[in-house]
Amino acid sequence: MFTRLLLAWSLMAVCVASHAIGVTLAFGRLQRLQAVPQQLWPRTWIFIRLGGWMILVHLVEITVWALLYVWRRAMPDLPAALYFSAVTYTTTGYGDLVLPDEWRLVGAVEALTGILMCGWSTGFFFAVASRMLETTARR
Repeated sequence: MFTRLLLAWSLMAVCVASHAIGVTLAFGRLQRLQAVPQQLWPRTWIFIRLGGWMILVHLVEITVWALLYVWRRAMPDLPAALYFSAVTYTTTGYGDLVLPDEWRLVGAVEALTGILMCGWSTGFFFAVASRMLETTARR
């Protein structure tokens, strides 16, 4: 059990690191867009691209968990592992696929990691929206 929890903790660390890289890259790109017109569509397009980027970061993190499940034979194949990982990470939890008993705490750590990463993404969206409002108020 300790080995599995250590693996789960390691994957949580990988998710935090990949999320930090993803947010940092997005933040750098957004800083170059300081002179975005105040019209609706240019700003909407920023949020669409940011949303797409953050979804991609989450999908990478989900895939890392899925690869662990396949590697350690906790799931039968990659499609099943990706599906299970996605519904666990997002805390949807359909329950149609479940981990073996000895892996269930790992699934819980994935769910907690997903909550944390989704919250981080939400906070980042809020920060971007706040910055746009500040920029508009200063003009």
